[in-house]
Amino acid sequence: MHISNDPHRYDDLLALPHPTSKKHKRMSRENRAAQFSPFAALTGYDALVDETARFTEMRTELDEQHKSALDEILRLLLEHIGEKPEIGIRYFVPDLRKFGGEFLDYRGRLLRIDAFEGSLLFEDGLKIAIEDVFDIQSPYSVGI
Repeated sequence: MHISNDPHRYDDLLALPHPTSKKHKRMSRENRAAQFSPFAALTGYDALVDETARFTEMRTELDEQHKSALDEILRLLLEHIGEKPEIGIRYFVPDLRKFGGEFLDYRGRLLRIDAFEGSLLFEDGLKIAIEDVFDIQSPYSVGI
């Protein structure tokens, strides 16, 4: 096999018309450019980086004085549960994907305190574990 080193060996091809298919229509510039876009070899990598950067708070351990004050508020709320007292509550929600979580604030009418299950049930159906409660504002607050 002989390979020519002549720099003009393809000059005759340059003058030919652009080949056009009779079966397929011409590809748009956008679709043609998309063929050459970067390939995401690490599928999910960007989502993982975003998840790692997402901020979570640490659960705060309550001291004994704070726990006693919360217990007293819960006892008073239990005495007045028939009135469906409106309270404000700050509680911790553990993150399902990584260590930590977030503190949420909620205001609503307390329907029931379930000591067996260890939860507070509100009129709108929200249930909060007592162990996740950080603070309660109620008409019966004793100053935390």
